[in-house]
Amino acid sequence: MKPLIWYHKELNRSFGVTYKQIAGLSTFIVVPTQKGLVWRDRDAINLSNWHSLLQMSAKKREPLCGTACHARVLRMGIDVDNITCNMVINMYSKCGLLDSARKVFDAMPVRSLVSWNIMIAAYNQHGEKQKAVQLFLEVQRSGIKYSEFTLSSVLCACAANGLISESKQLHAFAIKASMDTNVFMGTALLDVYAKCSLIQDASRVFEDMPERNPVMWSSMVSGYVQNELYEEALVLYIKGQKEGLENNQFTLSSVICACAALAALIEGKQVHAVIFKTGFGLNSFVTSSLIDLYAKCGSVKEAYTVFSDIEGKNIVVWNTMISGFAKHSCSFEVMILFEKMQQGGILPDKVTYVSILSACSHMGLVDKGRKYFDLMTGEHNVSPKITHYSCMVDILGRAGLIHEAYKLIKEMPFDATPPIWGSLLASCRSHGSVELAEIAAKNLFQMEPDNAVNYILLSNVYAAHKRWGEVANARKFLKENEVKKETGKSWIEIKNRVHTFVVGERNHPRINDIYIELDNLFEEMKKLGYKSQAEYDLHDVEDNKKQELLRHHSEKLAFTFGLMCLPFTAPIRIMKNLRICGDCHSFLKLASRITGRVIIVRDVNRFHHIKNGICSCKEFW
Repeated sequence: MKPLIWYHKELNRSFGVTYKQIAGLSTFIVVPTQKGLVWRDRDAINLSNWHSLLQMSAKKREPLCGTACHARVLRMGIDVDNITCNMVINMYSKCGLLDSARKVFDAMPVRSLVSWNIMIAAYNQHGEKQKAVQLFLEVQRSGIKYSEFTLSSVLCACAANGLISESKQLHAFAIKASMDTNVFMGTALLDVYAKCSLIQDASRVFEDMPERNPVMWSSMVSGYVQNELYEEALVLYIKGQKEGLENNQFTLSSVICACAALAALIEGKQVHAVIFKTGFGLNSFVTSSLIDLYAKCGSVKEAYTVFSDIEGKNIVVWNTMISGFAKHSCSFEVMILFEKMQQGGILPDKVTYVSILSACSHMGLVDKGRKYFDLMTGEHNVSPKITHYSCMVDILGRAGLIHEAYKLIKEMPFDATPPIWGSLLASCRSHGSVELAEIAAKNLFQMEPDNAVNYILLSNVYAAHKRWGEVANARKFLKENEVKKETGKSWIEIKNRVHTFVVGERNHPRINDIYIELDNLFEEMKKLGYKSQAEYDLHDVEDNKKQELLRHHSEKLAFTFGLMCLPFTAPIRIMKNLRICGDCHSFLKLASRITGRVIIVRDVNRFHHIKNGICSCKEFW
C-alpha cells in the first residue's frame, strides 16, 4: 500500500485539494448513524459507511467532506469499485466540480451504463450541454446499450442548444429501441420540440403517449406558452382539469402567463382561486406570475395586493411589481419600491434598473433617468447592458433630445440593436428630424429587411413633413417586396367572451349598432369642438377623407362596444396589438369626459389609464 502522503499529493495535483483540508480530517470523520452524526476513527469505518458519507456530501453539497472521503477511498485501494466511483462522480458533480468528476470517470477501467448516465446528467445540469451530447456519442461508439434515462438527458441538452437534427435522430433511436412511449422519454421529446419551435411535433408526442404524468402535462402547457399559443395552453389546462390533473407550481405559473398574455382577467382570477385553494400562493414563481397577470390586465391595484401579502419577498417578486408599476406610468410608486427593496436588504439588479429607467422614459424624467443610470454603475456595481442603453436612448428621444440620443448610440460600448434604432426613428417621428430618421432607418433596413414597421415609421416621418414623394416610394417598396404591415387589432372581454375589431370592421354581429352608437358619440363630441387629427392618417388625400378613415379605427369600435355592454361602474378595458394612434388617444380622453367612464388601454408599449379627460401617460407615450 502506498503511503498516505502520496494520496495527498495526488489529490492536490489532480483535484486541487490542499494538504490542510485533508490533514484536518485525517484521523476522525463525521459518520451518519441511526442515532445521528457521530465522530469515528477513519480506520474503523467500513465501505458502507464511506458510501453513506459520500451520499451525504453530495446531498448537502459539501465538497470538503466529500473530497476527504475520496482521499480515504484512494488510500484503502477500493477506487476501482464501480459503485464507489459512481458515488464519487455524483458527489463531485453535485458540488459543481465537473473537472474532478470527469477525471474520476476517465480513470475508471470499466464503466457501467450508470457511470455514463451520471456524467451525462452532470454536464446537462451544469449547462455543459455540448459536452453532454459528445459524451452520448462516445456511448454509441463504445457499443453500450443506452437507457431511456441516457436519451432523455441528452435530449434536454439538445433542447438547450437548439439541436433540431440531433433531436430527431434521438427520437428515431427511441422509437427503434421501443422507448418512445416511456413517460420520461415522452416528456423530454415534447420539451425539446417545444423549445425548438416545433410545437406540432411536441403536441403529437403528447397525444400519442399511453399515459401522462403531471410533469408531461406541465411541459406541454409550458410549450404552448413558450410558442405564444396562449389559447391552446388554456384549452389544454382545462382538459387536464377535467381528467383530474394534479396542479403543480409549474403548470399554474404557465397558465397564469397565458392569461396575462391574453389579458384574460376573468380566467386569471379563476386560476388565482385554484392557487389559493391548493396552497401554491406561497410559491414565489406562482405569486410573481399573479402579480404580472394583474398588472398586464390593467389591474395594478390587485397586483399590489398580491405583492403586499407575500412574506419574504425575493428579487423576482420585487422586480415583477416594480415592472408592473412602470408599465402603468406609476413612476412615484416605482421609485418608492426601489428604495423599500434596498431597505429590506435586497439590492437592485439589472432587471430592476430596466424597469426604473423605463418608468423615467414614459414620464419624461430625463434628469431622474441620468441619475439612476449613474447610480447603477457607481453604487450598485451593475454593468449597463444593451437594454439599459436602449432605455436611455428612449428617455432622451421621447424628451426631444434626439441628437443627444444619437450621440449616446455612437458612444456606447455595444453595437446598436434594432430596438435602439427603432426607438430613435420613432422619436424622430415625434420631434421632426428627417436627417436622423434616415440614418436610423438605413441601419434598420440592413438589420431587418423584412420588418414592415421600419418602412412605415420612415414613411410617417416623411408624411409629417408632407414629403409625399418619399411616402409613395416607401409604400411602393413595401408592396413590391411583399413586406406586409401587421394588421392593427383591438379586443375587449365582455361576459367571458373576447370581441376583436379591426379598422372598418364589418364581421361583428352587432357592428351596425356599434356604428350608430359611435356616430352619436361623434355628434356629442363635435358640440365640444372635437375634430379628427388628420395628421395621424398618412394617406395623400384631403383632410375630410383622412377624418373619415380615422373615424373607424379599431380602438374606437372596441370602446363603443364596451360602452354599450358594460355596466357604468365597470372600467372599459381595451387591448391593442400595436401602438395606439394619436387621434384615438385624443378621442378616448374626450369620450371619458363625456361618458364619465374609466378607460384602460393596453397597447404594445404600455398602459393608458384615462379618466375625466386625463390620461396617466401625461402625453409621454
